[in-house]
Amino acid sequence: MPTIDDPTLVFEQERARLVRLAYRMLGSLGEAEDVVQDAWLRWRQVDHAGVASAGAFLSRTVTRLCLDVMKSARARRETYFGTWLPEPVAMASDEAPGDDLTLTLMLALERLSPLERAAFLLHDVFAIPLAEIAATLQREPPAVRQLAARARKHVQSERPRFPVEKEEGARIAKAFFEASATGDVAALRSMLADAVIVHSDGGGKVHAFPRPIVGIDKVTRMFEGAARKSWIQHARKLQDLWIDGLPGYFSLEPGGTLQTVALDIQGGLIVAIYFTRNPDKLERMTRLFGGAAGAPTPH
Repeated sequence: MPTIDDPTLVFEQERARLVRLAYRMLGSLGEAEDVVQDAWLRWRQVDHAGVASAGAFLSRTVTRLCLDVMKSARARRETYFGTWLPEPVAMASDEAPGDDLTLTLMLALERLSPLERAAFLLHDVFAIPLAEIAATLQREPPAVRQLAARARKHVQSERPRFPVEKEEGARIAKAFFEASATGDVAALRSMLADAVIVHSDGGGKVHAFPRPIVGIDKVTRMFEGAARKSWIQHARKLQDLWIDGLPGYFSLEPGGTLQTVALDIQGGLIVAIYFTRNPDKLERMTRLFGGAAGAPTPH
């Protein structure tokens, strides 16, 4: 094991965890990596002999940096065109997610205050001791416990009682893509829950629905209209994926628009569909999965 005498190796061992923490805080992998790089610059300047725990020190540094970034990020989202979704992060089907925070739960976290979000993530997700969280947030432990409890109550309704099994999720995602790509609206309807909701993030740069579409009848009419106009027909799947813990895929739509589709499945039915189409949020996905299939490569 490296000692504190080898600060570079110590930091590299913590990097993946720190990026995951920052991404859960910010909803942007690019911003998360920038924060962790900033933490690295600060780590280089520290007197390491005075650091009792590198992990605790780095978690504290990254959390505080994220809280600063969140102030400007929230201001940007207030003027964001249409629905804002987190930058999609994909996992291979056999990769362990590391926590149970799905895209749906990340959106629930967006409704929390920055301190509530930090307390919940550090306490409930990353299992950091309460005393360390109190020092990080510069609050007394009872106040931190209250912050985490309040956050937990807000997100509890979004946490599925029975997470979808990988085989079932992959099967439904495959059937959803085939039905949408062929315009089979009847098959699509059979997969949807009555209260299904569609979120679509285009960032004002590509076509997307500016507000969520709620209810099976409205969602079905949306797909019927898209099928008539060939908006969803003849799409090309580039990669089957799990996106922020939800089954889905990355596809190239007619006209050259790229998108990720993530499906929240409960009780065998799709209760939410998340289309991310903002090209700024898909640059990483395109580099990973788009080039080999002829998708446009970001500059």
